[in-house]
Amino acid sequence: MPCPAELVRDFVNTYDVEAQADELSSPAELAVWLRERGLAEPRDRATDDDLHTAIALRETLRTALRREAAELPALPLMIRVRQGERPEPATAGGGVRGGLAAIAVSAVTASWDRLKVCAEGTCQWAFIDASKNRSRSWCSMRVCGNRTKTRAYRARKKGSRHPQGSNTDTV
Repeated sequence: MPCPAELVRDFVNTYDVEAQADELSSPAELAVWLRERGLAEPRDRATDDDLHTAIALRETLRTALRREAAELPALPLMIRVRQGERPEPATAGGGVRGGLAAIAVSAVTASWDRLKVCAEGTCQWAFIDASKNRSRSWCSMRVCGNRTKTRAYRARKKGSRHPQGSNTDTV
């Protein structure tokens, strides 16, 4: 299983906002995605309800990555308490729901100061900010950063134009 931040990032990115492409467009695709990450067994099958829960979880996590309030859907979670250790979240079941619960646990244990969603409104791609000062805003400076900065530049240029017919050379 990948590290918690990578799992959350990969799960959120199963929906590409810009292309409107969804890797989880059926219960079978959800089950395969979970199996490929060791979160479900080969015999586990997903239902339509599981798919709806997965989509709700994914969009809740995307909302949380924008640093907005979000509420997790109902999943089989528990708090594990061991002698001499801090309480920790854990899954309280297996199967597809247990796999989704494992993603929720990863969200709770992930390093949120590095886990972000692209600030470009049309993108919303989740990424791990590896910059030294944790100040990265876009998934890609070349693509999303450039789009945002170009739009801001054009808006500034449009706002600084003189009204048509005005003479700016007069004193």
